[in-house]
Amino acid sequence: MSGNPNGHDELASLTRFAWLSVVAAVVIIGLKSWAYWLTGSVGLLSDALESLVNVAAAIVALIVLTIVARPADDEHPFGHDKAEYFSSGFEGGMIVLAALGIAVAAVDRLLQPQTLVHVGLGLGISFVASLINLAVSRILMDAARRHRSITLEADARHLMTDVWTSAGVLVGVGVVALSGWNWVDPVVALAVAVHIVWVGVRLIRSSMLGLMDTALPLDDRRIVQSVLDRYREEGMQYHALRTRRAGARRFVSVHILVPGSWTVQRGHDLLERLEAEIRASLAYSTVFTHLEPIEDRASWEDQGLDRPAGP
Repeated sequence: MSGNPNGHDELASLTRFAWLSVVAAVVIIGLKSWAYWLTGSVGLLSDALESLVNVAAAIVALIVLTIVARPADDEHPFGHDKAEYFSSGFEGGMIVLAALGIAVAAVDRLLQPQTLVHVGLGLGISFVASLINLAVSRILMDAARRHRSITLEADARHLMTDVWTSAGVLVGVGVVALSGWNWVDPVVALAVAVHIVWVGVRLIRSSMLGLMDTALPLDDRRIVQSVLDRYREEGMQYHALRTRRAGARRFVSVHILVPGSWTVQRGHDLLERLEAEIRASLAYSTVFTHLEPIEDRASWEDQGLDRPAGP
């Protein structure tokens, strides 16, 4: 038994959000680079470097979402949803590389302090860029939740991290301007580097878990189990319940055991109702069921992932 349609028209519509991210990232990198050029602040440089990552990540997200929108084919019968993990993993790796670049620039500035100039104008430009980031991040996160897209979620979380990073940089540069403590600027940049490394590592970890076919979250599994448990009243049992996620799509596999005296039609009707209820409870779910006679000993010996060889 199989699952519901993929809804590729809906997935294809996600590319418009990726385009929004690309355009916003280009505008923001321009604004923040201008702010750094005006002030010479290594803190603002760190902010600009992270935004440069946003450009690369947004372009990759656009490419990946275009791939994900493709329908299943002979070479990819389960669809292309898993491509999303490459996007979030790439973005995490780019964030870590940006953090290393920021750290190198910050250490150099600690060893060779520099007086900042045109601080007011630079801070104003950076503040405008942060407001754009905040607006785009909220739009992407809303779309990610509605469409269960980890690519858009990764992009949204990265942009929100950029907002908080910019806030810290603005405060740090403001302190330098008011106090004359030039060492604060590179220290803030180092703090930014540590923070975004953590964000990058989390994104990479999330991608690795997805590629390793990690089970659905406990809340999702409980929903599936509650549906299955309700059908016990009709005389059936179940085992070998397995779940995984590929991008926005959930996969559920389970063995259903019914009395051997049932007709094929009755068993089939049960599976159709059961699968439909699971799909209704968990959006973007594909459900696979295997029907077995409850009295047959062999039906209870195939619960493992690898079934023993033999008759």
